[in-house]
Formats: sequence, C-alpha cells, structure tokens
Amino acid sequence: TGITPERVRSLLDQADADPAIKAVVVRVNSPGGSVVASDEIYNALRAYEKPLVISMGDTAASGGFYIACGGDYMMAHPDTLTGSIGVISQFFNAEELLEKVGVDAVVITTGEFKDIGSLYRDMTDEEKEIWRSILDQVYEDFVTVVAEARDLPREDVREVADGRVFTGRQALEMGLL
Repeated sequence: TGITPERVRSLLDQADADPAIKAVVVRVNSPGGSVVASDEIYNALRAYEKPLVISMGDTAASGGFYIACGGDYMMAHPDTLTGSIGVISQFFNAEELLEKVGVDAVVITTGEFKDIGSLYRDMTDEEKEIWRSILDQVYEDFVTVVAEARDLPREDVREVADGRVFTGRQALEMGLL
C-alpha cells in the first residue's frame, strides 16, 4: 500500500532497539514515485548502522532503485525490472480541447512564471528551460547516488541512466547490483 520515510525510520528504530536483530532485509517492490520521499528513505537506509540487505521484488525502478541504493547489499531476481535511472515531469496542454467545448480560463498570477505547466496554454521556450534545469539537477543527484552506492564512475552510470529499465540479470552485468 506504500511506505513513507517516517514509517521506514520507525521500523529501522525498532530493529535497532532489538539486540537479537543482527541485520535487516528491506523488500523494495516499487516503480518509483516522489523524488523527495525516495531520497529521504535512501538517506534513512544509509544512516542505519546494522547490515542492510535490499531484496528487489517484481519492480524496483526509478525511485525504487534510488531507495535500493541505500542498502549495503542489493539482490534481485533475474527478471526483476529495475533501473529506470532518470527523471520525468509531464504537463498537459488542454487549451484547444477547452476552447472546443467552450471553457475559458482566467489565470491571475503574482509572478511571470507562477503558472508554468498550466494546462490552459503551451509552455514558452523560457519556461521549458527553467523546468529543464530543475530536472537536470535532480537527474545529476540521482546519478551521484547510484555512482556512490555502486562504486562506479559517474560517466559509467550516465551511459545507462537514460530512463530505461533493465532486468535484474542485465543490472548485475552492468554493475548496478
């Protein structure tokens, strides 16, 4: 049903308090999600002091792979879908459809860029560049996490960080597991 950074920290605290627990296995089965939540969970896992094993389920892609990088060890089924190292934002432009059905929108903002991504109009080139710079920054952070977690040169990670998914077998061959 989903997990939150707060729940992960709580579960890790419980495991940490039990001296009988010598290591923790975290099952990741996620196609991804929020960048911030993925990063917070990743950092909670990195800060954990007992050995931490990541077991990937059917899917550990995008934010799921980001989280998986927080473990000391990563394991996946040969057919697990993983990777998807990249960042995406989608914006809909319904301007023509709304005009066709007679819907008119009035948008009032306090700043020139407050309505970037509005579905009432197309983005300008300048707005696309602003959004591109945001995605580029988040992408570089993701590449850094993978490079550091897998002890790989950033250039090697960038070569495979084009958003595609890999099987567990392929990810192992590339050094991502």
